[in-house]
Amino acid sequence: MKILLTGGTGFLGGRIGEALITVGHDVTALVRPGSPRRPPAGSKIAEGDVADAEAVRRAASGCDAILHAAALVKMWVPDRSRFDAINVGGLRNVLAAGAPRVVYTSSFIALGPTDGAVADEGWTIRSRRPHNDYERTKADALRDAREAASKGAPLVTLFPGVVYGPGTLTDGSLVTKMVLDFLQGRLPGVLGPGDRRISYAYVDDVVGGHLLALQRGKPGGEYILAGENRTMMDLLKILSRITGIRPPARHIPYWAAGLLGRLQRMRADLTGKEPEITDEVVRIYRHEWAYDSTRAITELGYSITPLEDGLTRTVEWLRREKGSMRETR
Repeated sequence: MKILLTGGTGFLGGRIGEALITVGHDVTALVRPGSPRRPPAGSKIAEGDVADAEAVRRAASGCDAILHAAALVKMWVPDRSRFDAINVGGLRNVLAAGAPRVVYTSSFIALGPTDGAVADEGWTIRSRRPHNDYERTKADALRDAREAASKGAPLVTLFPGVVYGPGTLTDGSLVTKMVLDFLQGRLPGVLGPGDRRISYAYVDDVVGGHLLALQRGKPGGEYILAGENRTMMDLLKILSRITGIRPPARHIPYWAAGLLGRLQRMRADLTGKEPEITDEVVRIYRHEWAYDSTRAITELGYSITPLEDGLTRTVEWLRREKGSMRETR
C-alpha cells in the first residue's frame, strides 16, 4: 500500500513509519523544509508543512492512505496560532486531500479528563474548559473529525494514551524522559500526591494498533489505544523495583508548581525562552486520565503490554542508549 505519513519525524510517528516499512508498505513522509529530524530509513520524503493545504494535496497524490500523526505537542510556543494551524488545520488539509483511507492519530487529551471514572470512546464532559492550547486544539480537531466521519469521510480516529517506550526523545516523550531523569537521579520530586490515574500506553502497542487500524478499522470508527491505568506513585514504585533506585521522597504541592509554572510562562512570553513547566500543565496533572481500550481489543486485536514489562524494556533501552542519546526538537 502507498501511504503518506505525517509526523514521521516525531516520537510516535517515527516508530509508526518504521513499522509500516518493515511490513512492506511504500511510505512517503511529509517533512517540513529545514527540519533537523529525519523520517525513518526507507521512506521517501515529500517536503512540506501539514499546515499547507497544497503541499499536503501534492504529497498525497496517488496514495492509498494517509496516516496522519503530525501534531504540535508542546506546552508553549511563541506563536499560539501554530497550534490551530497544525493540530486543527493539518487535519482539515489531510481530509481535503481526498485519500481513499485516513487514519488519524488524535490523543487521549481530546476526550478529556476522567476524574473518578474510566472512559471509553463515547466519553463527554459538560462545560469543558481546556487547560492549554494543545488540549483545546486536539478537542477542536476531534469535533472536525467526527463531523467529517458523519458525512462519510473514510476516516478512522485513534486515541493513544500517554505513550512511553524506546524512540527519539522529543516533546512527545514525556514519560520516557521522566524515566531517564529517574535513572540519572535528576527527578526533583512527585507533583502533588501522585495519586491520579493515567493510562500509560507502551509505544510498541500503540504502533501495532495503528497498523491494525489501517487494516481493520471501520470507516468512522474510533478506538482508544491505551494501557494500564496507574498512578504516578505506582509507576515510581515499579521503577524502583526494576532498578533498585529509591523514588524521590519529596512531593511538590500543586500550588507551588503552579506558581513556578506561571512565572516561567510569563518569562517565556517576554523572552521567548521555552519554559520547563507551565501552570497550565500543572492543572492537567491535577486530573485523572484513565481510559478503556476494550473496543480496540475486540475489533482490531489490540493488545496491552503490562506496565512493569514496558518499563523494564524502556529502562534497558535507555541504559543501552545513554551514551549516544540526545533530545531532538
